[in-house]
Amino acid sequence: MAKSQRKRDQEKVDEYIKRLELARSATTVDVHETLTDKMNRIQRAKTDVKYLVKTYLPHYAEAESADFQIEFAGLVAHNPLFMGFAEWGRGLAKSVWCNIIIPLWLWVRGEDVFFCLMSDSKERAEELLSDIQAELDGNPLLINDFGEQKADGDWTIGNFKTIDQRFIGMAFGIKKKVRGIRVGKRRPNLWSIDDLETPDTIGNPKRMRKQAEIIERDVIPTMTNKHHRRLLYANNRFARVMTQTILQERHPHPKWFVHQIKAYNKVTHEPAWDYYTADYYRQQEDNMGIPAAYAEYLHETKLEGKIFSEDKIQWCKLPDLRDFEIIISHWDIAYTNNEDSDYNAVRVWGLKDRRFYLIDCFVKQVEMKDACNWMCEFKKSLPGGVNILFQYESQFWNKEVQRNIEEAEDEHGVFLNIMGVDIPRGTNKLGRIIRLVPYFQNSRIYYNIELKSQSDTQIGIIQLCAIEEGSDEHDDAPDADQYAISTLDKYTTSSRQEKSGGKPFKTGKMKHRYEIP
Repeated sequence: MAKSQRKRDQEKVDEYIKRLELARSATTVDVHETLTDKMNRIQRAKTDVKYLVKTYLPHYAEAESADFQIEFAGLVAHNPLFMGFAEWGRGLAKSVWCNIIIPLWLWVRGEDVFFCLMSDSKERAEELLSDIQAELDGNPLLINDFGEQKADGDWTIGNFKTIDQRFIGMAFGIKKKVRGIRVGKRRPNLWSIDDLETPDTIGNPKRMRKQAEIIERDVIPTMTNKHHRRLLYANNRFARVMTQTILQERHPHPKWFVHQIKAYNKVTHEPAWDYYTADYYRQQEDNMGIPAAYAEYLHETKLEGKIFSEDKIQWCKLPDLRDFEIIISHWDIAYTNNEDSDYNAVRVWGLKDRRFYLIDCFVKQVEMKDACNWMCEFKKSLPGGVNILFQYESQFWNKEVQRNIEEAEDEHGVFLNIMGVDIPRGTNKLGRIIRLVPYFQNSRIYYNIELKSQSDTQIGIIQLCAIEEGSDEHDDAPDADQYAISTLDKYTTSSRQEKSGGKPFKTGKMKHRYEIP
C-alpha cells in the first residue's frame, strides 16, 4: 500500500531531526576562549578547508581530508565560474564535499550562496540538502562564530533561507521546472547535480541526453550573476554512457573540468583516501567481482559478451582519408523516435591494406532527419579525392525516408547519392553479425581513437558486446557494421592477387564513380 502524504512528511521530519541531533553534538563551544582565539579560528577556516572540516565538521572527518578532496575544493573556491565534475570512485565522499563542505566553505569565506541541489527525484534532493541545512540550524560552533541562521517561517526541508539570506538552499528533482528561480532579486549561483543516474536512465541513452539538455538549457541559465556561477556534478563513472559522459563530450576538459580520481591502485590496492585500506579493496574485488569493482571504484568498464569482447577492439590513429581504397557509410534506418525505438545508426567504415577502419559513427534514438543531416555534414567534411559510397538496407525504403534525405540534401547543399543494398530473404541477422567474429580475431578491425570517448561509439560497443542468442538488446550499430564491412570486403585484394598484379577492385568503375571532386 502506498504511503500517505502525511506519513511521508513525518518520515522526512524524523530524518531531519536525526541530522539535526548529529549536528548539535558535533562541536562544542569553549565559553572561556578569547575573542582573538575566535577570530583566528574564523580567519584560518576561510583559507584552509582541511582545518574547516576538522574544526566545524568533525563528524565528517573520520579520516584526514585527502589531497584530492582539498584540491577540488580549491579549484571551486578560486574559480567563481567553475563548471566541472567530481568524478571520484565510489565511497570517496563526493556528496559530502559537493553538497556540504564546499558550499559551507564558500559561505564561511564571505560569499553569498544561493545553493540549488538537483537529484533524480525531489525527495532524494531534499534528503541530500538537509545535511547542510541541519549544520546551519544546529552546529554549535558554527552558530557561535557566525550567528543564528535558522529563519522561522523560511526553514522548510528542501527550501530554506538563513536570517540574513546569505545562504539560500533549494532542492529539485530532474523533472522539476527550474526556470525563473529567484528570491527577490537573488538568483542561484551554485548548483550541485548529485545521484542523478538510476538503473532506468543508464539503460536509456535518450533519457540521459534529455537530462544533459535540462542541465544545459534549464539549470545553467538560472545563474544570471556575472561574476559567480558554479556547477558541480558529483558521480563516479560506473557505466560507459551516462549523463555526465554526454556533458563531457559536449563540453571537453578543461572548459568543464573533469576531476577524476580512482579509489585505489589496481596493482598495489593502495587507497586514494586513508579512510580505506588496501585489504578493503581486495575484499571488494573478491565480493563484487573484478568488472564490477573496476567500474565502481576505478571508472573502468570492460564489456565481455558471449560472442564479442571489447578486448578485441583495436584503437588507432586513422590513416589519411584519401589513402583508403574505398569508404562505405551504411545507414540502419529507424522510423520512430521514442525511448523504446530502434537507433538510427550510421557507421562509416574504410578499407586499407585489407584492414577495416571505423572512421566515424552516429548512433542515436532520434528522427531520421537527424541521421540524414549527420551524413550530409560528414560528406561536407571530407577532403577532395575520397572514395565514398552511402548505402542503406533497401527493404526500409519508403517515401518518408526519401523525403528526409532530399530535405537534408537541399538544406546542406550536398548530394549523398545513397543506394539501397538488397539482403537475401531468410537471412538471419544474428548469423550475419556473427560473421564479423573472424575479422576481430584476425586483427583486421580498427576503431578511430578519436571516437573513443564519444557516446555514439560507446553505445555501438555496448550493442556489439550484447550480441548473443536470445538477447533483446538493440543491435542497430553492429548490424550496420556488418553491412558496411561485407560491402568493403568485395573490394579487398587477396595476397595472391597482389603478387600477380591483380586489380584492387573487383568492379572497375566504382572508384571513379564515387570520387569526390
